[in-house]
Amino acid sequence: MVKIEGERCYLRTLVESDAKSLAELLTYNKYFWATYEPLHEEEYYTEEAQFKKILESIHLMRANREYSFGIFTKDRKYLIGHISLYAIKRLPYSSAFIGYSMDERFTRKGITSESVKLVTRFGFESVKLHRIEAYVSPKNEGSIRVLENANYTREGLLRELLYINGKWEDHYMYSMLQNEND
Repeated sequence: MVKIEGERCYLRTLVESDAKSLAELLTYNKYFWATYEPLHEEEYYTEEAQFKKILESIHLMRANREYSFGIFTKDRKYLIGHISLYAIKRLPYSSAFIGYSMDERFTRKGITSESVKLVTRFGFESVKLHRIEAYVSPKNEGSIRVLENANYTREGLLRELLYINGKWEDHYMYSMLQNEND
């Protein structure tokens, strides 16, 4: 288990006992997040499905291929979001993607920006990555602010990158290199 203490939040890799809280978080934010990511089949929002996803993420973490963190309130009582360092590739790439979602009730509090900075630092210092990338919808102004607050650089527009709820959507590509990390 990886634990990271922040000023506004506490991050730790998800474990099997988080399945119920994760399913509740996903269900509560289903339509809020659906603006920028696909809606899933109803089964996806169940505790059983999330239990399986957590088991898969633990397996991938052991193989150093993915780190899936829960974002918890500072007092560690409530799961309020999730953030992952995923699709980890070794040389010649030495890169990964970062992705995150925050409970609607906890947006605009700086918690997501702090979480991105913490996981980015973890990626460079502990996982020894050279580059971390992120995709973000041009419509998602909040997520663009998060990445820019974390000092990620917009590299360009990827046309019709993701199929979201019946429509192909463009996404910006953001990145940070190891030598650019604070």
